[in-house]
Amino acid sequence: MYFSWRVGLTSMLLLLLSRLMGVLRESALAAVWGTSGAADVAVAMLTLPDLVGNLFAAGALSLVLLPWWARQSWPEQAQTQRRVAQVLLLLGVLLLLAVALAPGWVATLLMPGAGPDVQPRLNTGLRWAALALPATLLSTLWYTRLQYQGDALGMYGMNLVQSSIVMLGLGLCAVWAQPGAVVHLLGAALLLALSGRALWLHLRLRRAPGVPQAAGTVQSPRIGAPTASLWCWALLVAGVPLLLPVVARSLVSVKGAGALATYNYAWKLVELPNQLAVQLVAALAFASIARAHAQPAAFQAAVRGALMLAWTLACVGVLLLHRAALPAASLLFGWGRMTPDAVAQVAQWAAWGAWTLPPQALVGVLVTVLATRGRMRWAVPPYLLALVALPLSGLHEPGAVMALFALALAAVALALLLACGRLVWRALAWGQMLVPAVVCALLGGLVPPVSGGAADLFLAIVLALLALVASYAASPVLRSLMPLRIGRGSGVRLRVPDGPAEQPERAHADPQ
Repeated sequence: MYFSWRVGLTSMLLLLLSRLMGVLRESALAAVWGTSGAADVAVAMLTLPDLVGNLFAAGALSLVLLPWWARQSWPEQAQTQRRVAQVLLLLGVLLLLAVALAPGWVATLLMPGAGPDVQPRLNTGLRWAALALPATLLSTLWYTRLQYQGDALGMYGMNLVQSSIVMLGLGLCAVWAQPGAVVHLLGAALLLALSGRALWLHLRLRRAPGVPQAAGTVQSPRIGAPTASLWCWALLVAGVPLLLPVVARSLVSVKGAGALATYNYAWKLVELPNQLAVQLVAALAFASIARAHAQPAAFQAAVRGALMLAWTLACVGVLLLHRAALPAASLLFGWGRMTPDAVAQVAQWAAWGAWTLPPQALVGVLVTVLATRGRMRWAVPPYLLALVALPLSGLHEPGAVMALFALALAAVALALLLACGRLVWRALAWGQMLVPAVVCALLGGLVPPVSGGAADLFLAIVLALLALVASYAASPVLRSLMPLRIGRGSGVRLRVPDGPAEQPERAHADPQ
């Protein structure tokens, strides 16, 4: 079975555009405030709504509601959506009141290194951010509904709306605002941005509300409402992994004013290859792995291909960040109030963070495998242990925190690999996975840098392409996954075996 890369091209382009808009938002923030205490406050304000939405709703809603809606008629789906919306709205109001009455506890979690001169502005900013929590939680529900309906423009367009309004607010802060009014102006812009995002999603739902089904036309058997246990596991599975980078950033914040913002800018550079390449592979592989679940040989082949491709892209991402961290940081953050020393620091921290890409590549695919096999709860204990290990380490130096972060993710990947069973363990193409790691290490270490930022960036891209070509040539798994065809309809197509007939190797039954 072949899946053309053209399938879903609109979704991929919109995803790319939304991620780039997010990076440009951080670039505008750096231009306005650099790595000052004000930048730390702005980062904390922008973090709170997204963190609450992701922890309490976004991933959990997808895990629970998508399968549930698939077994309901259209009127039942609408009723479910209304009930969940009521719960989320109530939760958003309660969280709003909690943050408004006691912002200090949130500030301690997000920015424990805030000094006495920054704390009042931080409290004010968090109160502004809390006003957007009800709209944020409702947005996660409407996003999940658009995901169910396959509305890519609605899903990714919301990020464009939000980032555009926030960037406009940052521009006003830089031009018009007095020092004492900056937090209020940014808070108002954030509230307007998240309200605009919710309005965008609501209008998309009204535009394409779905096709009502007549009673009795649903083919799937009726099921009861998801249990409290299912919701709890979904919240843990979706939320705990998101806390790791937040905890790491909080640990670094005690280094002084600007440390939180510097870490945030560096992590944006790490997120680009991770979200646009590594995690995209896991998302594209989900359907093929799920379809092949009942056929051990095809399942093993699909998992092997996804792991090989994700690992290769992660190794190339490490090479890119190590070679191009400084020119990329200069291009994105080297303007406005960012000093050359601050840009160099962002680049150094991004280069350290690059080592989190390989374990994140494995984790992304292995979590997909666990979800397919109904073992998602096995992903929670390793993440909880990593989440506890980071603050207990007592580390605050950025390099040490990034190293511990990478080691924690590697431990999580190993635990998930063991939880997946022997069939998945045997699916790893160990020898072929060594090739991109060695090639990227050699190209990164043996090829000297050239003078000039743009030249270094160009050289890094060339080396990354060479690493991809070498890995492709040396890996039968990659060649079988993406065969090159010449002629009519030529191009690169993603291949997933249809069954055991296409995979001659004998598959071993999974004892679990």
